Amino acid sequence: MKSTLLVVDDDRLTRETLASALGDTYNVLTAGDGHEALAILERKRVDIVLSDMTMPGLNGLGLLEGINALEDKPALIFITGNATVETAVQAMKLGAQDYITKPVNLGHLDLVLEKTLETRNLRVENAELKNTLRESNVSAELIQNSLAMKKVTDLALQVSDTDASVLINGESGTGKELIANLIHYNSQRAARPFIKVNCAAFSEGVLESELFGHEKGAFTGALASRKGRFEMADGGTLFLDEIGDLPPPTQVKLLRFLQERTFERVGGNQTIKVDIRLISVTNRNLPQRIKDGAFREDLYYRLRVVHIVIPPLRERPEDIEPLINHFLKRFSTIHHRPAETISPDVRSMLKAHTWPGNVRELINCVESMVVMAKGSLITMDDIPDHLLASFDSAQLESPDAGILANMERQAIVNALDKAKGNKTEAAKVLGIGLRTLYRKIEKWGL
Repeated sequence: MKSTLLVVDDDRLTRETLASALGDTYNVLTAGDGHEALAILERKRVDIVLSDMTMPGLNGLGLLEGINALEDKPALIFITGNATVETAVQAMKLGAQDYITKPVNLGHLDLVLEKTLETRNLRVENAELKNTLRESNVSAELIQNSLAMKKVTDLALQVSDTDASVLINGESGTGKELIANLIHYNSQRAARPFIKVNCAAFSEGVLESELFGHEKGAFTGALASRKGRFEMADGGTLFLDEIGDLPPPTQVKLLRFLQERTFERVGGNQTIKVDIRLISVTNRNLPQRIKDGAFREDLYYRLRVVHIVIPPLRERPEDIEPLINHFLKRFSTIHHRPAETISPDVRSMLKAHTWPGNVRELINCVESMVVMAKGSLITMDDIPDHLLASFDSAQLESPDAGILANMERQAIVNALDKAKGNKTEAAKVLGIGLRTLYRKIEKWGL
């Protein structure tokens, strides 16, 4: 199958000459200026753009800027006269792959095109390989022993081969994105784009442009038309993180899309239709947000055709030990540390912890212990001080009270030592109030 080459030059004779010379090797398209070229790139997949540097309207640098904004951007080679060689070299620093000088030597051009295509194909293959590796790691990350999490993954797999919109709820750090990955990579869309957007990461105006794209001149700085995430995800899955923080005007546009499957770019009139599967994620209570007038009820029901709720780690203690073992092995390998086992008292403490930060907190804790461990055995000296200080009196009265009480005392001793006796600093290290620290110092006779 021939690769596609787009020849861009305002001189018709030059375009036709190059198209004729290269037509046996490539599927050649032509454009008379930068604007026409970008319009073609919006509609068709192109492997290489061969463009004049100096053109009326949108010149070579303007075309480069537009290409850099594309998700699947082609390689760009400039044709330049001696007067613009310096500009072409500068363009290579901005993303152009190469340049050739006029008059064009067709033999040299063939070599440059072949080399550029080979480099681009290697880059695409590398990206696909990374994607395959990421897909293969999805199931490996789903460590689960609890019935609650098995129900979650079973439901995710059950709906993965449908196009139904999915709303995933759960506290921060519970693994909501991991479940979204599981759904996408087990669906018929697995080989298509999986585009992710954090709705809380952008201001209202910027978010609309990110989602729906914009036309040239739609606002200050919009120097070229740009596809939004909806168009990038065409044929695949769009993942909207922090959906509960979606601004009201954007909620209206999203609702319209879910109803009609069409939208317009910011500043544009053309109606665009895409085929996507929508997965939304939030740690917010959306029914309460609806009562507060911050979220549309009609949008809520459109988003939650399938509703998956991920329980916090404290409600599925059976998963704690398998998770610890998994990440212990992973971080020992990543950081080239000998830590292989955890002492019984440390393991008891980790199993007794309530993990308010859920799996994310557990991952952070295990990585810290692996890095701090001095040998193959992780001991009490390797536990983060803030974790040791988090145990309250109720936990200290548990069956493991002797172990936990000693942990609390040791954490305070370590913090005071680290702060060289400065109680204010020690309290900061422990993450507790100064009065609480005084009370515990008195309790332990330190």
